[in-house]
Amino acid sequence: MGCGRVPSAVLVCLLLLRPLPSPACPPACRCALGEVNCSGHGLREVPQSLPTNTSSLWLGYNFIVMLGPHSFPPLPELLLLSLPHNRLKMIHSLALVGLRALQELDLSNNHLTVLTPETFLPLSSLTMLNLGDNRLEELEPEVLGALPQLQVLLLQNNPWVCSCSILPLWLWLSHNREKVQEKHSVFCRFPEHLDKYPIMAFGNDSFRHCQETSLSIQQYLIFLTIGPFSFMVSIFFCVFLGSITVAYHNLCREPHLCKRSPTRRGH
Repeated sequence: MGCGRVPSAVLVCLLLLRPLPSPACPPACRCALGEVNCSGHGLREVPQSLPTNTSSLWLGYNFIVMLGPHSFPPLPELLLLSLPHNRLKMIHSLALVGLRALQELDLSNNHLTVLTPETFLPLSSLTMLNLGDNRLEELEPEVLGALPQLQVLLLQNNPWVCSCSILPLWLWLSHNREKVQEKHSVFCRFPEHLDKYPIMAFGNDSFRHCQETSLSIQQYLIFLTIGPFSFMVSIFFCVFLGSITVAYHNLCREPHLCKRSPTRRGH
């Protein structure tokens, strides 16, 4: 009896120590050897029942409009995420949490207009980012600064607005030319006289007027506050002096109130 219990206990321990099975492949996807292909199936959101050993995830040519908080299940081995040709308009700052190992991210051919630095903070291992063919008019350099391992960046075919607001991005691009792919395809779209002008072709003199005249929001607020205040103080001071002058002349009309000192005569 006692000897027969030992194998049973060992079997129970082995069953408890055995790793939990990965979720089955989603119905709209094809899974093989860590690669999950869900392209072109009319998906409107990211499937949640993805195998935990997924290393490549293809989600292109679907109808995904938004990546909300925690859009992806924990995928500690995911290296490549491909989302081109969707309808992405927004990526929540917590959308990519849990993808710390990700190295390649393709967001091309979407409808993105704004990206915040928090969006890519979880992607400390990212080496390639494709933002081409979106609707980006400007891009804060902090968005790219959140990617310490970035080696390849694609920005072509966006409607970049080449005003003073693009100066910070131009400075980042100028210091990271080796990372920018298709750099001759990163064109200005606005203003019209700079349409199809390569952003990387600008020189230091191109933004000199921006550096000399640009003011911070705080400075504008100070000017807007001090200007009207100074104007009102000036009016009040002028009115005050005028009132004193008029009152003085009115007093001098009365001889007994405004006596003049006698004129000194010579000896």
